[in-house]
Amino acid sequence: MSESRYGDLGRPPLHEAALRRALVREGGLWRDVRVVEETGSTNADLAERAREGAPEGTVLVTELQTAGRGRLGRTWTAPPRSGLMFSMLLRPRLPVARFAWASLLTGVAVATALRRMTAWSQAGEGFLGDGGGDGGGEAGDAAVDVRLKWPNDVLVGDRKLAGILAEMVDDGLVVGVGLNVGLREEELPVPTATSLAIEDAPHSDRAPLLRAILREFGTWYQEWTALGGDPESSGLRTAYRDLCSTLGREVRVEMPGGERLTGTARDVDEAGRLVVAGPDGDTAVSAGDVVHVR
Repeated sequence: MSESRYGDLGRPPLHEAALRRALVREGGLWRDVRVVEETGSTNADLAERAREGAPEGTVLVTELQTAGRGRLGRTWTAPPRSGLMFSMLLRPRLPVARFAWASLLTGVAVATALRRMTAWSQAGEGFLGDGGGDGGGEAGDAAVDVRLKWPNDVLVGDRKLAGILAEMVDDGLVVGVGLNVGLREEELPVPTATSLAIEDAPHSDRAPLLRAILREFGTWYQEWTALGGDPESSGLRTAYRDLCSTLGREVRVEMPGGERLTGTARDVDEAGRLVVAGPDGDTAVSAGDVVHVR
């Protein structure tokens, strides 16, 4: 007998039909939302659908991901229904050089939505019982101080809350997000990770969080693409820099090919590269594993 989806009452399942009703709108980005019980990788599954002609705005969510991948081939695992694991299919009609901003945009959307949602919940706006809304009005300080680590990590302090993986598929992009929501300390894959529950976020309801993230992403993405992928006029570069905890830090960058760069992270340039001030001047890094040096 298979385990009931309601076996852990503290981790209720997501409801596909309700998510689709809330997110699929005429003129909006989202065209379809699918929820599956288990899969190896939502990115891999959605990439296959993309090759079969799935439209932009297709979202695939899983309750359990058994072969999730992060950057540099790292695995991403979590118990069933303890997090949000989802992928989005994008087909931006932009120069490929602009595509690097898609993962940074995702970070901005995730961080902004989480900061807003935890602040609203703390302020008692009652989004958990509002019948599907995601809060309203201006919130005070964020209850959980979510920040970004260049290029694809979402942090609280120096602990990883979420990871982002963007992959090109033909003329499109599949962008995956893995967010720890209800994981307990003993369930963390590594001690440098964290979750909203561990950070004492005032809720653990995944459905409003997912709606908020996808709505925030849709707003940023449509503005960014409407302006030709320009990170300046869309406000994306400013928003990313404001949220990026890497800037101003001493960093060590492990570059492809084994090269190592150390210095101060000074900026994120118009191409989305991290500008590191080192002993030989500024270096713009487009790919690498960044360590915040304490």
